[in-house]
Amino acid sequence: MAGRRCKTLLLLAAFPALAQGPNNVQWSLSLEPAAAPPGSLVLARLEARIDPGWHVYSTTSAGAIPTTVKMAANAAVEKVRIFQAPPKKAYDPNLQLDTETYEGSAVFLLELHLKPDAAAGASEISAEVRYQTCNDKVCIPPRRRTASATLTIDPAARAAASAIPAGYAEVSGADPQVRGRPPGRPLPDTQGLGAFLLVAFGFGLAAIFTPCVFPMIPITMSFFLNRQGTRRESVFQAVLFCLGIVVLFSGLGLMTTAILGPFGVVQLGSNPWVNGFIAMVFLAFGLSLLGAFEITIPSSVLTRLDRGSQKGGIAGTLLMGLTFALSSFACVGPFMGTLLAASVGSGGIRPLLGMIAFASGLALPFFLLALFPSYLKRLPKSGAWMARVKVVMGFIVLAAMLKFLASVDQVLQWNVITRERFLAAWIVLFAMAGLYLLGFLRLEGIAKDEPMGLGRLLTGMVFLIFAISLAPGMSGGKLGELDAYIPVASGGGGGGGGGENALVWMKDQYREALDRARREGKLVLVTFTGYACTNCHWMKANMFTRPEIAGALQNFVLVELYTDGTDAASLANQELEQSKFQTIAIPFYAIVDADGNAIATYPGATRDAAAYLAFLQKGRADFSPRGASAPPSDLAGLQATALDGAPVDIAALEGKVVVVDFWATYCVPCLKEIPTFNRLHEQLADRGVVVLGVSMDEDGGAPLVKSFLKQHPMKYRVALGSEKMTDLFHVNQLPTTVVFDRHGKTLQRFEGYTPADALERVVKTAL
Repeated sequence: MAGRRCKTLLLLAAFPALAQGPNNVQWSLSLEPAAAPPGSLVLARLEARIDPGWHVYSTTSAGAIPTTVKMAANAAVEKVRIFQAPPKKAYDPNLQLDTETYEGSAVFLLELHLKPDAAAGASEISAEVRYQTCNDKVCIPPRRRTASATLTIDPAARAAASAIPAGYAEVSGADPQVRGRPPGRPLPDTQGLGAFLLVAFGFGLAAIFTPCVFPMIPITMSFFLNRQGTRRESVFQAVLFCLGIVVLFSGLGLMTTAILGPFGVVQLGSNPWVNGFIAMVFLAFGLSLLGAFEITIPSSVLTRLDRGSQKGGIAGTLLMGLTFALSSFACVGPFMGTLLAASVGSGGIRPLLGMIAFASGLALPFFLLALFPSYLKRLPKSGAWMARVKVVMGFIVLAAMLKFLASVDQVLQWNVITRERFLAAWIVLFAMAGLYLLGFLRLEGIAKDEPMGLGRLLTGMVFLIFAISLAPGMSGGKLGELDAYIPVASGGGGGGGGGENALVWMKDQYREALDRARREGKLVLVTFTGYACTNCHWMKANMFTRPEIAGALQNFVLVELYTDGTDAASLANQELEQSKFQTIAIPFYAIVDADGNAIATYPGATRDAAAYLAFLQKGRADFSPRGASAPPSDLAGLQATALDGAPVDIAALEGKVVVVDFWATYCVPCLKEIPTFNRLHEQLADRGVVVLGVSMDEDGGAPLVKSFLKQHPMKYRVALGSEKMTDLFHVNQLPTTVVFDRHGKTLQRFEGYTPADALERVVKTAL
């Protein structure tokens, strides 16, 4: 959600002193009625639309920051009563009490009592709401939003009855101060769908000319054209027949989507088990097409379907289409498998749409021939040329099989199918197809001493030319679009010679890249990539080798973070990408400073060099390492206050590894992390590790925190934060944990709930 993705940040003001971030709750206000006489009742509907995965708390929820609603002062309104919809009640084991939340949407009703002497005319009604949002990993500090609507005071208007729905409970408003801002969330995109559907449709047309499908055209067409009835009825039967084909293949696409789900397919294309299964299926198809054995649907299944189709009517014709599609499966399977393999890695409903487009291409000739049956006589007769198509398809399918097998090799890092071996196999397979067509390889479809036609000669030459053109890639030469499907060179160049070879890429060394950027005064270009990611390979081989792009990349510290491997590094990289950028799509590019603060992002692959160059240039333009707004790179800005009112002694932290946890009493994910910090303190305090919990509660201060600690003991130091620290340390969400080395330099930031092993790994590395 993605190579493909064009995402932007939705910027909304959160507080004058703070930066900005997206709003995961949209508020709106409507009035019933919109015009009312003085002294009457008006019902204002304040509605919140909440992003999936997030929730807000009710006005009466305990243990968290409750939502508060306040009516802005208005000369026409005498009194206001506020009501809330029934919330979802559940016991929270972390807070050890019941909480009340809303998910998806929340509705608050404001019953407005208008003054009897309210002046006629338009009056702006405004409601101010303060709320906190959380998901299962992070909490966003409380925010304030205002929604408005216009009420017309009209003495001639008819007063409407105000009825509060059953279940609503009256609440009171409040007006606490708010600070905090949430991080940016990338938006999904749908780049390349049209091109994908066009390719799928073309695959369907190409499948017609396979040995399993083409000979069936005249037989099938004669079936319904020779039935008794008018020409219109024959065409109607042909349409039903085509629908049978579309239904079968669309069902396969729908089943694929339903099983995998829209989120689970994002990284499925890198899964070694999936790629291994596809490779074995393609191997079976390829060997079958070369004559090793025959793949057929069980005759009992086809017989039952054929009997059903003979009964006539709409159902019979649909069944006939299903029978035809299944009987041609042996030749159609490779096309269908390729499409499904390509679509599942893109997510969403692509598998379904791809199969619909494919089936439409396969069925289109039958519909056209039903309209113009005279063209049946002009179709070429099936014969030896069909066998040649079958053999050539066998070589092509085996070549496709190698691509999926290479993905397994790359993800598991066996390094058996290297770039050189892969290209050697492709050269042999495509050369064999060319030699077969030219008569040098004796297989089915070409008789001895059979004269060679011009078409077979030219096609054989094309295959040989293509095979020879692959040879430069074995020595590191660029192969253009093909580089997306071919393993990268052992040196990491990816076949991209020239400017890209001069670039130095670090692999799975995010913290080391930040350290290097700090020493060299540079920014870091973080590339979230994959071993089996075709778009990632294409970008590295074709985009990064452009002179203008390669020149711009020289100004960055370059690091590749692989997310599709089976090792611990890939898992850590996935967690980093998801927690910091709220996406797991690859490729994904981010420019960060030496403290890990994101400056610019670019989601997905692109063929627009100007757009990618603008992304790189914008990142550098927005970078001001000595600017007043730049976050500190050490502990100098940690101006926290102990619970007894004394300032935290920063000098006492020198020479120690410091773990600072920004938390709040209302933050459920923060509570989940307390045992981790207690364990760090107990096990590593004597080795020079200091854990400091900084409360970012804006209400209650030290008394609130002290009361909280009685129920949730923190064995480490606890202090109170300040608004200035929110800015300096970019505390956009809670919890946020920052680990500093013995020199006071930032090692790593964790935003949101952090697994204990990930945090402990960073801390122990710093010792």
